[in-house]
Amino acid sequence: MNNLRDEVLEYGYALMPAWRPDRSAGDVAASLGEALSLGAGDPAHTLTPAAKEVSTPNTYSGLYGLQDFPFHTDMAHWRAPPRYLMLRCVVGFREVPTMLIDGAELARDVGLDLLARAIVRPRRPVQGQVPLLRIYQPMEEDAVLRWDEIFIQPASKAGEEGSAKFREVLRHRKCQSIALATPGDTLVIDNWRMLHARAAVPSGCEGRRLERVYLGRLH
Repeated sequence: MNNLRDEVLEYGYALMPAWRPDRSAGDVAASLGEALSLGAGDPAHTLTPAAKEVSTPNTYSGLYGLQDFPFHTDMAHWRAPPRYLMLRCVVGFREVPTMLIDGAELARDVGLDLLARAIVRPRRPVQGQVPLLRIYQPMEEDAVLRWDEIFIQPASKAGEEGSAKFREVLRHRKCQSIALATPGDTLVIDNWRMLHARAAVPSGCEGRRLERVYLGRLH
C-alpha cells in the first residue's frame, strides 16, 4: 500500500476504482491502515441520503437534507480530528459525486499566520468541554486544518477575520468531483488537509449508500 500512501501524501487523496468489492469496508480499511472506532461500535458507518424531516437534528442531513452539503473537514470540533477518511461505495450514482478542495492550497492563499492565530470553538460542548482550537494548527511534522461552518465558530477577533477570509476564498475555489458509483470504489482522503462535500441528491438517487471508516494512519 506504499503507492496509496504516497498518492495521498502528494495529492491529499487517492481513488481505487472497484477495489475488492467482495470485501467488507472494515476489512478493506484494516488492509490500508489503522481503523478507528468512534465508540464501542464497528468502525464502519453506513451513509445514506435522508430528507430533513426524517433526519437527526444538528446533523448535516438534519440541516440540509438532500441538498448540497457544505465543504468541511470531518470532526473539526475535536481537538485531534481523525487523520484519514475512507469512503467506499456500496450503491452509487454518478449524479451524486463527492467533491474535494485542497485545503492546504486554500489556507496558504488566506495566510497561514492568520489562520494559526484564528481561534475557534465548537458550537456545542464536546464531552462536557468547549475547547479552544485553531483553524490551522501546526504540528511537529505536519499541520491540522479544520473547517466547518456549522459545528465550529470564531472565538476571537483573529478567529472572525480568519473565518471570513477563509469563507471568501473557499467561495471562489473550484473543486474536484469524484463519483463513487461502482461497488468497491474506494476514496481515501487526508482529513487534515482536504475539504470534502456531498453533491445534492436528485430524485431517483436516494438509494445511494457509502460506508465510511476513519483511519489513524496508513500502512
